Amino acid sequence: MAVHAIGDVQGCFDELQRLLERIRFDPATDRLWFAGDLVNRGPKSLETLRFVRSLGEAAVTVLGNHDLHLLAGAHDPGRIKRRDTLHAILDAPDAGELIDWLRTRPFLHHDAQLGLTLIHAGLPPQWDLETAQSCAREIEQIFSGPDWGAFTEVMYGNRPERWDPSLAGEDRLRFITNCFTRLRYCTADGRLGLEFKGAPGSQPPDYLPWFQVPGRKSRNLEILFGHWSTLGEVDDFGVHSLDTGCLWGGRLTALRIDSRPLSRVTIDCPGARRPGED
Repeated sequence: MAVHAIGDVQGCFDELQRLLERIRFDPATDRLWFAGDLVNRGPKSLETLRFVRSLGEAAVTVLGNHDLHLLAGAHDPGRIKRRDTLHAILDAPDAGELIDWLRTRPFLHHDAQLGLTLIHAGLPPQWDLETAQSCAREIEQIFSGPDWGAFTEVMYGNRPERWDPSLAGEDRLRFITNCFTRLRYCTADGRLGLEFKGAPGSQPPDYLPWFQVPGRKSRNLEILFGHWSTLGEVDDFGVHSLDTGCLWGGRLTALRIDSRPLSRVTIDCPGARRPGED
């Protein structure tokens, strides 16, 4: 049995199929970990979502910011933007089943046997594994529950900026959501820099990539994450980046994680969008 972790697909279904052919994926014996952002901006979000759901227990996927954007659009179609490629999902006859499946996916997946943790974006430096797992369960309960749509109305925004265990209500849930699905940079004391999206070196001097913050409490973990297409391939600081910019004409990555050393397989992608497009 082989286990591979795959970076952000974002509706690039044909590229995903080429990658799975390259690694000779067999759903009867192999397993896939998806780092979130299955959908949006690419041309075949519906096909991607249906395919990953059809894999059943052969696949694990954590939620990313574009997945949450789809959920927000399912609750309020006015949230859908002109350049989104989500209408095919929302208009599909199985839309309700797909949305219900997606909203019950985890925000964090930890495999003690493999010694690996999968998230979409990042962890603030104050969180150890126990705290991250607890916070993930909090937000998972919201999206799995009957009032998930109401939360999508208040989940957007960059505040609060810093973790405090006493945070409560919408502020607490928004902070948790931002970390798991949007985080790239933060300060040494854990203030989030969500407005900065570029490659390292483009950010203000007091901001660091979240995984480079000295003394972060998750430094004993080996973390797999996506979300950051301009970061490139990072296999250091206890992390492995998976988003290598398939959507933008980069590559789609599969990282084999069931044996050591972890090994990458990538395919070149033609790109469904161009850098700079919203």
